[in-house]
Amino acid sequence: MSLSTHVLDAALGRPAAGVAVRLERLESPERDGEVLAEGVTDADGRIAGWTCGAGDHRLVFETGGYFAARAVDAFYPRVSIDFTVADPAEHHHVPLLLSPFAYSTYRGS
Repeated sequence: MSLSTHVLDAALGRPAAGVAVRLERLESPERDGEVLAEGVTDADGRIAGWTCGAGDHRLVFETGGYFAARAVDAFYPRVSIDFTVADPAEHHHVPLLLSPFAYSTYRGS
């Protein structure tokens, strides 16, 4: 299964470049939190090309560091998004719309 993400800074109206992101497996207690991939969003706020199998996973966005680098006070030091992959043959896209005091996400295409 291929996985991508896109972080948009909604307060600035542009991509959030330089956000550290981690992909974790959440399939069983002994493997909970196993790191499958790590990266940093590019100039367009994107990470692509990650893979993972069926089951439960988590994307962890280190938003505190992103805002601190811009000298912006923010409420959430990180955003964690748990999701389930039912069909590993499908592509999964998990966007994050981010601002200093709010965030939202959805399953993209």
